[in-house]
Amino acid sequence: MTEQYKMQDPTKQYRKAGPDFEQQQPPPGIEQKMTPKPDAGQETYVGTGRLAGRKAIVTGADSGIGRAVAIAYAREGADVVLAYLPEEQKDAQEVVKLVQEAGRKAIAMPGDLKDENYCEQLVAAAVEQLGGVDILANIAGMQQFVPEIAELTTEQFDDTFKTNVYSLFWLCKAAVKQMKPGSAIINTSSIQAYQPSPILLDYATTKAAINTFSKSLAQQVASKGICVNVVAPGPVWTPLQISGGQPQDVLKEFGAKTPLGRPGQPAEMAPAYVFLASQESSYISGETLNANGGMPTP
Repeated sequence: MTEQYKMQDPTKQYRKAGPDFEQQQPPPGIEQKMTPKPDAGQETYVGTGRLAGRKAIVTGADSGIGRAVAIAYAREGADVVLAYLPEEQKDAQEVVKLVQEAGRKAIAMPGDLKDENYCEQLVAAAVEQLGGVDILANIAGMQQFVPEIAELTTEQFDDTFKTNVYSLFWLCKAAVKQMKPGSAIINTSSIQAYQPSPILLDYATTKAAINTFSKSLAQQVASKGICVNVVAPGPVWTPLQISGGQPQDVLKEFGAKTPLGRPGQPAEMAPAYVFLASQESSYISGETLNANGGMPTP
């Protein structure tokens, strides 16, 4: 039995944060340089063929939750278009190798999600190089803490919305035109949509918008046989947190306020994205799966 399926105490399955979590990198952050490194499931995730023959696009696929999802999708039998920033190439190369080792195609597509043309190119690449798009997993996000609204610039507010919301619109718009019945769109919200932190005004607002966008789109495309759902993670240990997502001095207690008492790991998020992309979730659309360590949500 692999660790993935072994019965464990969830409060002790992964370690709590500590002083070694206090670290900072310039955005967007490189996973290779993190200590301790997040667990993306590369040593533990075992696929069961649930996505055999599917063609997926995963944004933020170089690190964090996106990395874990790309690995899981490949091991479940899907070919993957990997979207990430050019600065994240070193991390992305590791994911490309892992996807290929799973026997699947990996299409590396560096670029900036704030660019509408790039978003359209991701869908075009899936169609041209994989033969279509069955799964769109929008995971990449921008998060930069700012203590006071007076210090939050219009430029950052705009960049956060373009990365987190506009790209969602552009990608979904392009993908829906290509998707066949049975396809799935999985967007990424956050506990911040329900319990917003005062220092994450712009980020939290985008995450609430993603929930509403997804509920509306789900109703619009249901008749086409396309399901749209959301995963809303809680505090998860990723490069997003150590590259301006949180103040450095709070990272030593990151995740401590969750009922499970610890931060989540990307490997714990990936199964939710697999479930919502698979036929097992065929009667679920317009819903949000909260993977947040037990934090209550509406």
